[in-house]
Amino acid sequence: MSKKLSKEDLEQDLLIEYSSRFMYFYSQNKAAVLGGGIGIILAVGLIIGYFFYSTQQEQQAQVLLGSAEQALLMGNFEEALYGDDDRFTLGFVQIARNYGRTNAGNLAKYYAAVSEFELGNFEEALNHMEGFSPPRGILGVAPISMHANILLELERYEDAARMFERAANWDENTSTTPYNLFEAAQAYVEAGNKERALTHLNTILNDYENSQAAAQAQRLRGMLTTRSGSGL
Repeated sequence: MSKKLSKEDLEQDLLIEYSSRFMYFYSQNKAAVLGGGIGIILAVGLIIGYFFYSTQQEQQAQVLLGSAEQALLMGNFEEALYGDDDRFTLGFVQIARNYGRTNAGNLAKYYAAVSEFELGNFEEALNHMEGFSPPRGILGVAPISMHANILLELERYEDAARMFERAANWDENTSTTPYNLFEAAQAYVEAGNKERALTHLNTILNDYENSQAAAQAQRLRGMLTTRSGSGL
């Protein structure tokens, strides 16, 4: 079901067009280029050509991403991943592969991970997520938490805990930070690292006592200290 750009599409690619023009110029004026002055013109021309190419790539990827996003929202995860041959749409996998350097291509990797997760394909979800670059600020928190949840499903509890810690620190605030610290604590409990879990629970209760996670942290800390006191 995979779709690749046709030879005709590639021949129309602006990067190839601009590169070809300047490489031809170079071959015809090699001595002058090596002399110095023309080399600057060549370099500037390539930069300008790549700027137009990048803009075009981003626009194409954004358009393609829209159809795949609709499939995802409808719960059609296979179509979201691989597109629809009958409707000539691409899925997140192809968009990420063909437009990986664009913002839309990067987002396609995250959406592909979500789709695979919903299908129960956790290894595949992890592969996509590891190629995703989360954005700065609050928008990056949810994808990092998603990465941690994938690791949980794979029973990689220590790795999941560290990823939840990363989510907690990515954009420190009174909502997502205590939530992810609590998730990290639970993962550390599963990993058998009670001491690290208690550290996060204490941080929540001391620094985020008014957060929604505080009550859960209080209960979990009580359970852990009770077990410790009973020798379990």
